[in-house]
Amino acid sequence: MTFDQLKDKAHTLPLEPGVYLMQDKTGKVIYVGKAKKLRNRVSQYFQDSASHTAKTRRMVSQIDRFDVIVAASEFEALVLECSLIKRHMPKYNILLKDDKGYPYLRIDRRAEYPVMELVSKVSGDGADYFGPYGGRAVTNQLMDTLRLTFHLPGCGKVFPRDVGKGRPCLNYHMNNCDGWCQLGKSPEAYRATMEQVVLLLKGKYQTVADDLRREMEAAAEALEFERAALLRDRLLAIENLGKKQLVTAGTMAHTDVVGYYQNTAKGCFAVLHYVDGNLLDKDYELVPVGDSAEEAISSLVKQYYLSRNCVPKEILLPMEMEDSELFAQLLQETFHKRVRIRVPQRGDGVRLIALAEKNATEEAERVTSREEKSAGTVEQLRTLLNLPQTLRRMESYDISNTAGTDIVASMVVFVQGKPSKKDYKRFKLRDMSGQNDYGSMRQVLERRFRRYLEGSPGFEAAPDLLLIDGGVVHAQTAEAVLQELGLSFPVFGMVKDDRHRTRALVRADGSEIGIQTFPPIYALIGQIQEETHRFAITYHRLLRSRHLRESVLDQIPGVGPARKKALLTKFRTVSAIEKAAVEELSQVLPQGAAQSVFDYFHQHEGEEPCESSPEPPAACD
Repeated sequence: MTFDQLKDKAHTLPLEPGVYLMQDKTGKVIYVGKAKKLRNRVSQYFQDSASHTAKTRRMVSQIDRFDVIVAASEFEALVLECSLIKRHMPKYNILLKDDKGYPYLRIDRRAEYPVMELVSKVSGDGADYFGPYGGRAVTNQLMDTLRLTFHLPGCGKVFPRDVGKGRPCLNYHMNNCDGWCQLGKSPEAYRATMEQVVLLLKGKYQTVADDLRREMEAAAEALEFERAALLRDRLLAIENLGKKQLVTAGTMAHTDVVGYYQNTAKGCFAVLHYVDGNLLDKDYELVPVGDSAEEAISSLVKQYYLSRNCVPKEILLPMEMEDSELFAQLLQETFHKRVRIRVPQRGDGVRLIALAEKNATEEAERVTSREEKSAGTVEQLRTLLNLPQTLRRMESYDISNTAGTDIVASMVVFVQGKPSKKDYKRFKLRDMSGQNDYGSMRQVLERRFRRYLEGSPGFEAAPDLLLIDGGVVHAQTAEAVLQELGLSFPVFGMVKDDRHRTRALVRADGSEIGIQTFPPIYALIGQIQEETHRFAITYHRLLRSRHLRESVLDQIPGVGPARKKALLTKFRTVSAIEKAAVEELSQVLPQGAAQSVFDYFHQHEGEEPCESSPEPPAACD
């Protein structure tokens, strides 16, 4: 379908809640979204792209058709959206990594002898699942710790099949197992021990500790000192085990605090887990950038909690989530537990959010190189300007002069977002009378691109983007030059604000693209503008300094190049020469030449001025 056909179809959609599925030419679903009113939401994709993020522009450019599913309610639409994202894994939905790398611990308490198993995902088989944990090594370490703490079997025997067969293994003799393979050990006692393991995994430390303490005291009163000692050791082991070794991915968290940060190359979603006010664990995941922070958080929070086996009592978010109430309802129906989702406005909650965002920032910045940031900013600029080609080489031009004299221009080159000083060029304008920025810009561009067409060394590279210091007329002037030479390169003028900083880029047709809401792009364009201005004005000042020296000293009779050099070596500046007495000048020049220099600078002393001298003109760029 064409863009206009997609737009027309969007306007025919109902004003009902539902889900929309964007597809490319191959029929693959590339984006799934939810809407309160399908017509309003889907139509936004096919309006003016200036308000879209770079990622949305790329996605819209690949849409060939879309389907919608009307839902009975907004809540039903949310459930459907989560299900479809999990099924299709669309490339333009921000996605968490697959759960395969984050295993679960499975215990089926319906078995006569329940065992702990490491599995890759949760199945609806009625067993208890805990996790997901940080990896297989972490999960195996946790299982080993629990086996040693509760003296559970760690051998390859299968119960009840192997009960009473053979002698106990070395673990029993090392006091690491209670010998559950021996006759006389009841399944009930084994199951009671596994119940304590389950309670511990659920975070009910106090319940387990209280039960063990009561059993220990009862055994001591019954003079079963060996059993009392065993229970005492187990109680100490549980206390030493500590909460931190078991709390992972919100298994026991009372409060989760979400932080999010993205630079131009990477984003990071971080979750801090708190139990009883204590920070016990952190989860984070690096994600691709593209969505706004609000959209990213909404998408990631949904995936994060729906892919896990449990949820905390409270989730703190750094910003509002559009359907937070509906999502809280979905969590309650899924986990049979009420979850509060809120954005703190003051107090400890705000400080916790700041800490979570700091963690997200540090993780993203740690793994993002300077080159990746620069490349990400350039790509963001390319998408913002809606340009088809990669912006490898950007050229920027500026004019500098003083009241129409010593007119110069600079050409600054940025390659892959970094200044390439070896490619800088400076121009001294020819046959220009008076201040004429447009005429000056025309001459510079004509000279630059004629040399490009001739293949002159240093000018043979073609730019991917031209940035002209000035407004729409400067951009029009540049485009006119390119058209006359039969060339076509993207051209934008750099429009400044009251502080002389670029606030927008303008096309030759007058349409502006604001950059102040895109901090990385704003910083890059500001850097290019400042560097272009610096290079132009430095050259202008050099020429003006030479011009002043030449126009004054060269006009004095008897002062040639050698004597001029001697004067400047001695006095440094023309101003110092003007203030020097004849005796001081005679130290450098012959008496006659010294007198000529003195007379030249003091020939009008004592005369009445006919009018006041004007202020010297200021340099303008």
